[in-house]
Amino acid sequence: MLCASHLFLMHYMVILKGRIKKLATKMVITSGNEEDKGNQEKESKEETILAMLGIIGTILNLIVIIFVYIYTTL
Repeated sequence: MLCASHLFLMHYMVILKGRIKKLATKMVITSGNEEDKGNQEKESKEETILAMLGIIGTILNLIVIIFVYIYTTL
C-alpha cells in the first residue's frame, strides 16, 4: 500500500515531466548570424550598465541609512 508521501512524490514527478515537455516545445534554436551577435553584445553592455547602476544605488542607499541613523541617535 502506498503512503501519502509516495503519492505526493509520484504526483510531483508527473507535473514536473509535463512542465519539462512544455519548456522543450517553447525552446527555439536560432542560427548565430551577425545581427544576433550584435544584439547580444548590445544587450550585454546594457546589462553591465544596469548592474553598475544597481550597485551604485545600493551603496548610496546604505550611506543615506547610515547618516540617518547617526543623525537620529544624536
